[in-house]
Amino acid sequence: MIRPVELTEMDKHAHKMIIAYCLGKYEEEKGRQVDWEALIKGGIFELLRRIVISDIKSPIYRKIKELHPAVFRQLNKWVYEQLKPTFDGLPKEMKTELKNYLFDAKKEDNLTKNILNASHIYSSFWEFQIIQKVHPTGYKMDSIEKDLKNDIETYLDLAGMRKIVCKGNISNFLDLCGHLRFQIRWSQTPRLPKTSVLGHMLLVAIFCYLFAREVSACPKRIYNNFFSALFHDLPEAVTRDILSPIKRSVEGMPEAISKIEEELAEKEISPLLETGWLEEIKYFTRNEYESKIKLKGKVKFVTTEKINEKYNHDDFDPIDGEFIKIADDLAAYLEASSTNSLGLYPKHLKEGRETIEKKYKGRSIAGMSIEALFADFAT
Repeated sequence: MIRPVELTEMDKHAHKMIIAYCLGKYEEEKGRQVDWEALIKGGIFELLRRIVISDIKSPIYRKIKELHPAVFRQLNKWVYEQLKPTFDGLPKEMKTELKNYLFDAKKEDNLTKNILNASHIYSSFWEFQIIQKVHPTGYKMDSIEKDLKNDIETYLDLAGMRKIVCKGNISNFLDLCGHLRFQIRWSQTPRLPKTSVLGHMLLVAIFCYLFAREVSACPKRIYNNFFSALFHDLPEAVTRDILSPIKRSVEGMPEAISKIEEELAEKEISPLLETGWLEEIKYFTRNEYESKIKLKGKVKFVTTEKINEKYNHDDFDPIDGEFIKIADDLAAYLEASSTNSLGLYPKHLKEGRETIEKKYKGRSIAGMSIEALFADFAT
């Protein structure tokens, strides 16, 4: 199909997990129990599977899954073998969890499965609408639209899907989040491959999930870290991505930008969110790089070390803002490294890498060597 913009798995799955968050919150409002960690793991594992088999078109993949279960199982076996080496440095149980996800779908509860499937379909439909606008009379456009709408109808028992289809405020919120895929990281710097703010947000969220698993975080801390990281650049939907050198160019600039982001978010983003989630989103996105807990209903800034020692419990609603900052820097470092590996050495990328390397030299946090983490990607 004609594509006016590049469509990538990373962007699509980032949008998908934002949709999944919204659908999950609506189900909680109905009194249903959402297994948030299963939802997060399912999103990450499915992204990895899709990356490995990205050459298979979605309709073909779906027919293999539905009509040829034996072939589908062999395909998953091959996917597992491709992914297994990348899990070697992670907590041992994660390899088993990946295997269970690929081979034992019956263990996944129906609500988790339905939320992830509905989110996947709606994010696909959102992409389709972009293509459709460019070539509305294209081959099979009508039948593709019909199939996608039929798929969406399957999940209208989810309260959030009904609200999205009816074009409520939450539909506008998801549309606004989707716009972050059109904002390119390091926009004024030559870089390959180009990546979007939306895809970057998911990469940071995945890193934060892995950090949380590494320090045996409590369930609420895992949930908070993933979704805080997923939404950490949400204000950029109304301000654009401002390069760090510009932010640091004038004394007081970072604070001024942060204040403006907060004001614009309050004006343009908050009205689109359900009242019951608004405080949580604010907790996620304000002072996003500060580790914090809640004591007697009030936010208290602490260190990640202190959370590990005293506050690693759901009752304290902990968020490791320090992890989010490390993950954000690691993502930027990888973006620069990938460009350098192709023989491009723009000034901003070179300076960015050097600054990050100095920043984390000799540094550890919560028993993890951050310097070693960055050293794995040094060239």
